[in-house]
Amino acid sequence: MASVPHYFLLVLVLLDSHAAQPSCLPGCACSEESFGRTLKCISISLGEIPRNLPEEFKQVRIENSPVFELPLGFFINMSTLEYLWLNFSNVTVIHLGALEHLSELKELRLEGNKLRSVPWTAFRATPLLRVLDLKHNRIDALPELALQFLVNLTYLDLSSNRLTVVSSNVFLNWPAYQKHRQSGREAEILSSMVLALHDNPWLCDCRLRGLVQFIKSISLPVILVNPYLMCRGPLFKAGQLFHETELSVCTKPQISTPSANVSVQVGQNVTLQCLAQASPSPTVSWTYPLSTWREFDVLTSFTAEDATLSELVIPAAHLVDRGNYTCLASNSLGMSTVVISLRVQPAQALLAPHALFSPSESSAYVDLRVVKQTVHGILLEWFAAADTPEKWFTLYIASDEALRKEVVHVGPGINTYTVDDLLPGTKYEVCLSLGGQPPRQGRCVVFVTGRDDGGLEGRERLLHTSVVLCAALLAVAVGAYAWAAQGPCRCRGWGRRWCLHRRRAPRGPLAVPEHRDDSSRDHTAVGEAGLGPGGD
Repeated sequence: MASVPHYFLLVLVLLDSHAAQPSCLPGCACSEESFGRTLKCISISLGEIPRNLPEEFKQVRIENSPVFELPLGFFINMSTLEYLWLNFSNVTVIHLGALEHLSELKELRLEGNKLRSVPWTAFRATPLLRVLDLKHNRIDALPELALQFLVNLTYLDLSSNRLTVVSSNVFLNWPAYQKHRQSGREAEILSSMVLALHDNPWLCDCRLRGLVQFIKSISLPVILVNPYLMCRGPLFKAGQLFHETELSVCTKPQISTPSANVSVQVGQNVTLQCLAQASPSPTVSWTYPLSTWREFDVLTSFTAEDATLSELVIPAAHLVDRGNYTCLASNSLGMSTVVISLRVQPAQALLAPHALFSPSESSAYVDLRVVKQTVHGILLEWFAAADTPEKWFTLYIASDEALRKEVVHVGPGINTYTVDDLLPGTKYEVCLSLGGQPPRQGRCVVFVTGRDDGGLEGRERLLHTSVVLCAALLAVAVGAYAWAAQGPCRCRGWGRRWCLHRRRAPRGPLAVPEHRDDSSRDHTAVGEAGLGPGGD
């Protein structure tokens, strides 16, 4: 009978011991490992790391679960946590103080997440960290002092990220590497340092010269997981292994041109050239006074590893194209410019039948645009230039419904004009020509308004749609316009052909013309019978 009380006492001790064990999270697994208690949450939709996890856990593994971030204060009760695995959990952000209470952390694994950057100073709170696994993320930069607080780190995996250029100082400042260099022949007593940098899009120009030399000189106890690091660019180095490539030192751009003074006649094609030599390869752009209105193609080619040829192509040069063209080359070390002076001389012979302007207009230039659309009107803007300031231009505005047309006389320069109170279901034509020339000998814009079958809200909605689809004739509400023509061609015969004016994207910084002459505008509309945009 003496054994019965002893039996009940043993049962009570076991029950009390079981009750003292922390409960596990629903859907997760808890176990006792040699190093301590472990929490595993695999493929569970947690949304965030559970708050106030018990301090007894030595390892937390949350994998294939959408966590999204490492926030501040989630590990406040887990000062004894040693292993934190958050692989394949869509982690995008690590807050600066997320690791503050993890002073015993030895291993942090964040494989297969969406990190673009890491707050490296946060590792000041984890001096015992030995393993940092960041492979298969989106990290694209490493500061030179990234590893300064990882004093005991001996395993770093940055493979399969988006690193292109990294300074060798990142690893020369690695405390474990510095210990190796200082210890000399006693290196064998130190732990091996494992480094993974493969499968990154390395850009092997002069900026990577230090890292390439570091990789070539690596020896024990530093071990590369994959020693065959490969260049992804630039073109001359793509596919080369680090051990096979030789990189030059970085230099600021030096720019030159075959000819600083170029002369052509009106209507001739001309190509301006500049050659930039620099490492890394420079960005080349062009500026000139009328770049807002006259936008030309820029062709770029590489004549050598460190030489970039840029060509500005001007088709059918006009008198307004004369002036100074600046070619600018820049890289991370500085910039350099060269100025090319272009002179355009009047043509000596009659223009060809297909020329842009008639003989009487050969010295004039007109560029007419619609720059703004509202529900009931449009805002026109144009640049007009002539060989003498005394010449004037005429703006014609006509519709196929109105019995009259508006005529506005303006001087050269940059001008704007608002056309209000447009009628629904109506085709309009706006032309700008030199002096008293017929309107079809100038630049024209043709547009059509839709049927007035919707309220104001619907018109505004359709207006935005027509701006996106401005390559075809649309039946939309009044105020929404579909282009029929905008360009130098004469748009005769409504529906016979579309003469879309193709404007090329600017190749360099835009420069607003220095002169804006609005004082010569005459906004008085003059009634005049005659013009119908559809008639010939």
